[in-house]
Amino acid sequence: MTNAARLRSFLFIALMPALAGCATLGALGDASTPLDVYDLRAPEGAPVTRGGLLARDVIVELPTTSGVLETDRIMIRPDDLQAQYLPDVRWGDEVPVMLQTLMLRALENTGGLRYVGRRPLGGSGDFAIVTELVDFHAELAEDGTSAVVHIRMTTRMVREGDASVIARQTFSANADVFSTETLALVEGFDRASDQLLIEFADWAMTTLGRSLPPA
Repeated sequence: MTNAARLRSFLFIALMPALAGCATLGALGDASTPLDVYDLRAPEGAPVTRGGLLARDVIVELPTTSGVLETDRIMIRPDDLQAQYLPDVRWGDEVPVMLQTLMLRALENTGGLRYVGRRPLGGSGDFAIVTELVDFHAELAEDGTSAVVHIRMTTRMVREGDASVIARQTFSANADVFSTETLALVEGFDRASDQLLIEFADWAMTTLGRSLPPA
């Protein structure tokens, strides 16, 4: 299955044909304007646990981030100091919520955890995954006809029993996009998030597997 086929697009208006450099980038639009909605999927290539189920309950907390990313709009940077948003389109959730969902799905797809969720089943889980989202944007190339998607996050594994950080890791992924059309940019986000989430899931499962003796 191709990346394009895995993208869910709920179309409310005709697809924007293309972006022609910085001049066509818009700020946040009228909230009443219907927008094309895009979503990302957790990677199909996430690591699968082969050593049996880990008796671990894991909570994936909502990632923290800067104000420019606490939105459902798709960010594109014409330069290092300027943040703008694609007009007429948005993500299915605010970016931190979407990332939390992707992280949950990536861990669930390993098939190796007793429980993984946004909230504990009981009073508390065994471990919490605490994340700061640093980058989640596309950066325009100088020619204005291509871009690079950048995703970066810093993640800590916290043992709930004593609130100790048992591991931390920074994950980053980039994807070249050879067009500024909306769908091409979203596919770039999909490729970059696939790479980042596979690395995250592998790190999380390895860390959890050596964190405690088998229950």
